[in-house]
Amino acid sequence: MKRSLLILFCLVWANTAMSQIRLGQSRYSSSKPIDIMELNYSKPQTYRIAEIKAVGLSTLDENAIISLSGLKVDDQIEVPGDAISNALKKLWNQGIIGDVKILVTKVEGEDISLLLDLTERPRFSRVEFTGINKTQESELRDKINIRGRVVREDVLNTSQRNIQKYFVDKGFLNTEVKVAQVRDTTLPNSVKLRFDVDTKGKVKINEIRVFGNEEVTDAKIKSKLKKTKEHARVSVFKDVYSRMTAAGPSDVANAILYTDSASKEDVKSYINKNFKLNFFAGSKYIPKEYRNDKDNVVNFYQTKGFRDAKIVTDSIYSFGQDEINIDLEIEEGQKYYYRNIEFNGNFIHPDEVLRAKLGIQKGDVYDREKLEKRLNYDPQKGDDVSSLYQDDGYLFFNIQPVEVNVIGDSIDMEMRIFEGPQVTVNSVNIKGNERTSDHVVMREIRILPGQKFNRALLVRTIRELSQLGYFDPEKINPDLRPNFDAATVDITFELEERPNDQIELSGGWGGFFGFVGTVGLTFNNFSIKNIGNFDKWDPLPVGDGQKLSLRVQANGRSFQNYSISLTEPWFGGKKPNALSFSFNHSVQRQVDFFNPGNFGQELGFFKITGATLGLARRVTWPDDYFSISNSLQFQVYEFDQFGTSFGLSYPTGRSNSLTLNTTIARNNIDNPIYPRFGSNVMLNVAMTPPYSSMNDNLSPESPDEEKYKWLEYHKWMFDASIYTPLFGSNKLVASARAHMGFLGSYGNRIGIIPLERFVMGGDGMTFNNFALGQEIIGLRGYENQSITPGRDTRGTADPDPFGGIVYNKYVMELRFLVSPNPSATIFVLGFAEAGNNWGSYEEFNPYDLKKSAGVGARIFMPAFGLLGVDWGYGFDPIPGQTRRSGPQFHFTIGQQFR
Repeated sequence: MKRSLLILFCLVWANTAMSQIRLGQSRYSSSKPIDIMELNYSKPQTYRIAEIKAVGLSTLDENAIISLSGLKVDDQIEVPGDAISNALKKLWNQGIIGDVKILVTKVEGEDISLLLDLTERPRFSRVEFTGINKTQESELRDKINIRGRVVREDVLNTSQRNIQKYFVDKGFLNTEVKVAQVRDTTLPNSVKLRFDVDTKGKVKINEIRVFGNEEVTDAKIKSKLKKTKEHARVSVFKDVYSRMTAAGPSDVANAILYTDSASKEDVKSYINKNFKLNFFAGSKYIPKEYRNDKDNVVNFYQTKGFRDAKIVTDSIYSFGQDEINIDLEIEEGQKYYYRNIEFNGNFIHPDEVLRAKLGIQKGDVYDREKLEKRLNYDPQKGDDVSSLYQDDGYLFFNIQPVEVNVIGDSIDMEMRIFEGPQVTVNSVNIKGNERTSDHVVMREIRILPGQKFNRALLVRTIRELSQLGYFDPEKINPDLRPNFDAATVDITFELEERPNDQIELSGGWGGFFGFVGTVGLTFNNFSIKNIGNFDKWDPLPVGDGQKLSLRVQANGRSFQNYSISLTEPWFGGKKPNALSFSFNHSVQRQVDFFNPGNFGQELGFFKITGATLGLARRVTWPDDYFSISNSLQFQVYEFDQFGTSFGLSYPTGRSNSLTLNTTIARNNIDNPIYPRFGSNVMLNVAMTPPYSSMNDNLSPESPDEEKYKWLEYHKWMFDASIYTPLFGSNKLVASARAHMGFLGSYGNRIGIIPLERFVMGGDGMTFNNFALGQEIIGLRGYENQSITPGRDTRGTADPDPFGGIVYNKYVMELRFLVSPNPSATIFVLGFAEAGNNWGSYEEFNPYDLKKSAGVGARIFMPAFGLLGVDWGYGFDPIPGQTRRSGPQFHFTIGQQFR
């Protein structure tokens, strides 16, 4: 009877349509057969879970999966019931399970044993790409980081979209991406993912047409489409034909179209006149950039008073294979002007002061961009309305311009002001300086606790920290935490350190000397105090902002140069007084390489040994961008069978030089590597004692050995640089520089000495010119030392002094920042420069200049400093030649000041 009831009960359960726990063969194995029972929702029963097991797992942990299901041993559940349904949902929602069944393996009274029968989803083992280059693959791997993730459709779709977006942003609008999964037999339950990429061709813009514009020309509008440019090319004959006929055939057009009598010059002249080519700007279509460019056009209109200007419609349509046309329809609206400008809410400064600081008058063209700058922050002038308040502690100052009335073409403005309380700086902290000691950073901070908040000092602090060179200038962030109730502010300067020690490994061609190698090490954050603290060695002791430089140059016996220098920028620790010491020794030898009997024998030498002690300090007048430095330099010149090379009448001897150098400088550039604005002006005067006035025995007829035993001269050097951003861009910068130098004497007893003269031409690097005892001046487009008086008489029986006593040089550069990355800052430039070098003041003519122009590129890497290459074309002949200098390549290392 019991057996019959059990069979009947099982048949009823087997025919139930609604089943949650499915009947099937479990992968759970046991020494005894397990009956799997399928239960019916219509008659749930309450059971205690006696046991839970999971099977089908290859990488997942069994206990973790059971925990995720929400079922636990000893739980009271209804079977079938919500507990089982919820467990299934929870496991499915994890996204790591491919299939799941919950089976009953045993029922004993009120106890039930459950089995989770699972199938794991496979995981991605690795990603492969086809159809793209190595650089693209490397960048995509960073974007498609799915290794180890579970294979899911949404992951595949997202990856596919990211790849397409990557190429769309580069102008490949028709990119197709196919996905293939291949089983990876090297790992359990894993698949390899392969993306087959077909970028097709770049979609270029054939033509941009503008409609509806009356006040602004097509060319001006297209110039505001910074990243959306027409394709650069001379079209096929059909295009030439259509444009010529559309314009009305001229005599030249008739000749081209209907006869063969037109010359190539006629055709070239017509095309140059009627076709504007765009060789240097990209013409690829990138949707994101196009949207930004449309905003640029509208913003430009608004700066010209067209407050209501808008792009009504824009059409993008195909033009042949991989090309599109763009049509822009513009509604300009009318031009507006400012009428009445009123201030409301100001108590500290009267309307007249605010109106003068605003700098906008009644009748001026409405320009929202200029208005925002003059109210809140004008980086070029720095004297906006907000500066009146925020430089005096009113951190919470706010001004909102509101258009209160528009009548015809006139707009009335109301400036609604909230002045707020005067704020005091509560605390100043720094964060991110791991290698640099706190005191090195804090001594450069101008805004201090207890002071009134001052925006100008905050901006100045950012500049000073940038000038240190220890931190990435683009990532210096002052985090302000104001407290309105207490009228205080806490400031934390967030910094990101960058490597700034430099190694110089280079070679240069030294003319007569041949190849000369250079090894240099510069430690810009050296610490004498931490020499005994090995925790601060990286690789030498660092942290106190001192600068240690070591440099060696050599070409065997022919040329050697050794130098070492150490600078402490805050000598004494209380004021920015920079104490420096340097030592150098150079030797230049004449070696016989031509006579087999005397091969390698030294024929003569020229040596310079010197030491310099200097002290520089900042001053606050006329403003605190000025500095004054003084140094005392002692040098010994020794030469053997070498004096005639400098214009001396005696080949062997010795000269001494004791020089006082004074430099007055003003420097307010914002960034030492790529300055965007500011100037650097410097006047340097080097003077020796007037020995001739102390010795009545000296006269012009005295032997050179007596006249030049102690060198007597004064030298004046002036250098000025100014940097200005163009078109409101931080990337495009114009640079203008002027350099000049004069070498003089105290009287006619000795005259102007043959040493310390100016040598001009070439790259301007001393270790490529190897001109000891001379001032090196570069002039691109000409060979090294080529624009130098006395150049053609060196070594003759009666030589002239080698080098000039007065020079002028002027430089204009247009620079464009390609990459601001601190690990590799890159910019390109175009230049035009002119200069000359004269051997006497009678010959001096500041308008007689050697001119050149060219292009170049610079890359700054913290480990190697600034590296550069220039191509320059010299338009004038060098002295003694009749042909122009022509093209020259120049390689540079480090900042070239002259």
